[in-house]
Amino acid sequence: MPSEHGAVEIVVCLGSSCFARGNSEILAVLQQYVQGKGLKTPVCLSGCLCQDQCKQGPNLKVGDEFHHNITAAGLRELLQQLDGQNRDAHGQA
Repeated sequence: MPSEHGAVEIVVCLGSSCFARGNSEILAVLQQYVQGKGLKTPVCLSGCLCQDQCKQGPNLKVGDEFHHNITAAGLRELLQQLDGQNRDAHGQA
């Protein structure tokens, strides 16, 4: 999932449908997690206006992988998995 610069790119859909379905909360959870707990790998956080998958929203893209119907709990789990994968890839416990 890391880009060529070693950072994981996370793109939050901020289109009106996804935002109304909960991406406003997802964005807050993501910012809190990254700032509070921190990840072992650099994160490039950005937003986009629409990912053309509104009916499956709220949508989030991590690296090249889309995540649909994302919830705050699902996002926390995803971030923990991401953090664990990055530690394993770098030989850390």
